[in-house]
Amino acid sequence: MKIVRVEAIPVSYPEPNDFNATRHLCLAKLTADDGQVGWGESITQFPEANWATKAIIDGMAELVVGRDPVGNDAIWRSLKDRAWWYGYGGGIASYAIAAIDIALWDLKGKALGTSVVELLGGPVHDRLPAIASSHAHYASIPEMADEAVGWLSTGLQGMKVGFGKRGDARLGYDHDRDVEYVATMREAIGPGKSLMIDLGVAIRWDVATAVKRTQAFDDYDIAWIEEPLGAWDPEGYATLRAKTRTLIAYGEREWTLEGFERILATGTVDVVGVDPGRAEGITGFAKVADRVEFHRRQANAHAWSSAICSAASLAISFSSPACKLFEFKPLRNPMQHELVTTPFEHVDGWVHPPTGPGLGIDVIDEVVDRYRSERVSGATAGGPSA
Repeated sequence: MKIVRVEAIPVSYPEPNDFNATRHLCLAKLTADDGQVGWGESITQFPEANWATKAIIDGMAELVVGRDPVGNDAIWRSLKDRAWWYGYGGGIASYAIAAIDIALWDLKGKALGTSVVELLGGPVHDRLPAIASSHAHYASIPEMADEAVGWLSTGLQGMKVGFGKRGDARLGYDHDRDVEYVATMREAIGPGKSLMIDLGVAIRWDVATAVKRTQAFDDYDIAWIEEPLGAWDPEGYATLRAKTRTLIAYGEREWTLEGFERILATGTVDVVGVDPGRAEGITGFAKVADRVEFHRRQANAHAWSSAICSAASLAISFSSPACKLFEFKPLRNPMQHELVTTPFEHVDGWVHPPTGPGLGIDVIDEVVDRYRSERVSGATAGGPSA
């Protein structure tokens, strides 16, 4: 099998789980000489990053066309080498590498007639607990609690909620309201369900605020608190960890293995978030997961985009002992439920390894075409929150 075409496809879509904000992804479509196709994705989030990623994928295509996808590791290394000047330490180049790499794994699995999970060594979990990964949107705390109870009634084993998101929830800004929310949620969902709090980019807590707020949350059995001090604050995170009981999660904004190693070396992270659509694909995620396992920490896929990213994340999550659960968006959305013929779903709160060759998904071209982005000039409203 030889790759004959590399296509970068920016898409934009409304995300119900983000208060219907327009979100942006750059897909990669690799076509082989026998007509088989591999799909990849980068979670670019913003339109300008989408088009920049497309330009880099287009430029990197010459390193991919004519190659056998079975040699995907060598191709991944050549892409890294290509970006020596503009991709050192990560950045937009890592988006492009991620999208191409995921598509290569998909095509490699199809060429060999096996799943990416098997190519990675086989599943080390029979199943993983599924949780709802949501944003808080509404002004009424009881209304948000009722909504969560509805989600968990399907069997989901817990929920992660984002503070500081679009809508009227106004969580993350006032101590008493935040504690009231957490207390109400814990009572509503019960003691047997996990509850995680995720601080969005709009939240700017100082260390003292993070300590006080997390100490208050400690009374309600929070599984972890994510990015309470942003992407990088080793001294602040060390103080927070020393003064609270809740696990600390961060890492999803890192690009490369070196960036994740820097975080792990601080000893301040318990749950390491990794997005294969950002952190250089399945190859990058697998390298990070190995290091997380070595440090006896937990890895967690940030798979909050399309079914392509979910498939890649599931492959790693099932092949790594460091991964302990899997997140699902609770509201139906175009890139999960329209993009592929068989969307990923949990069964009674559990998710099972993906089967079928490659990523185990069939992407619907008509849906990709429906959400293709058009390049526009000037400012656009409604850029997404993380």
